[in-house]
Amino acid sequence: MSAVTDTACPRLAPMYRLQFEPAQDCWVLLYPEGLVKLNVPATEILKRCDGQASVTDITADLERAFGQTDLRADVNEFLQSAYERNWIV
Repeated sequence: MSAVTDTACPRLAPMYRLQFEPAQDCWVLLYPEGLVKLNVPATEILKRCDGQASVTDITADLERAFGQTDLRADVNEFLQSAYERNWIV
């Protein structure tokens, strides 16, 4: 993925792993040099980055799951940031 588009199917980059960390009492993104504590929206977006679901699918699923509308801009902004940080490919 060179950039976030509606048809892109993002997945976690090979060196990253998403998991719940009881010691931190939150979801984290683990990588060889450390970890990133995630807030709830970031966690919910990254949980859906399986390489199969498109950005459009991820956005629609989040809108259904949380009874929200018009999340496209927020999801795209987060995914673009995650892509620039090399968290997703």
